[in-house]
Amino acid sequence: MKALPDLKRLMLRRPRRTLAVAESVTCGRIQARIGSISGASEFFLGGITTYTLDEKVRHLGVDCTAARKVNCVSATVAAEMAAGVCTLFGSDIGAAITGYAEPAPAQKIHEPFAHWAIAVRRRGRTRLAARGIIGCRGCNRTDTQRHFADTVLAELIACLEDGRG
Repeated sequence: MKALPDLKRLMLRRPRRTLAVAESVTCGRIQARIGSISGASEFFLGGITTYTLDEKVRHLGVDCTAARKVNCVSATVAAEMAAGVCTLFGSDIGAAITGYAEPAPAQKIHEPFAHWAIAVRRRGRTRLAARGIIGCRGCNRTDTQRHFADTVLAELIACLEDGRG
């Protein structure tokens, strides 16, 4: 992954943008990584960690019925979280991730995976800029969370570099 100072440089180039993050499976790791950048307060507005359906619905505007059907883990839920965090914080860019950090036999999840999304808000309209799904076969919980956070940050930097963000 490119160095995190690249994120600051990309966020502060013209036009300057602001960023907010919505996390579930990574439990604040993305926010912590961004917060470790000197001068992050110039572009980072904050973030929210929402583990439960009720909190995703209440704070991020996730569709309750659809999210319940997939235990809050889908491309749609990630996209709604990214758009919702833009609205919640009034940011130009929202990054979000939701998934499983370890196998969940009750849900028939055999390997960790997550959906991530990046939304861009301009002139009051939010659009999906990027999204994807990632896995971490054979990883333990903390390695999975670290890998997922690194991946989202790398995708955010790529999105900014190629003009989608």
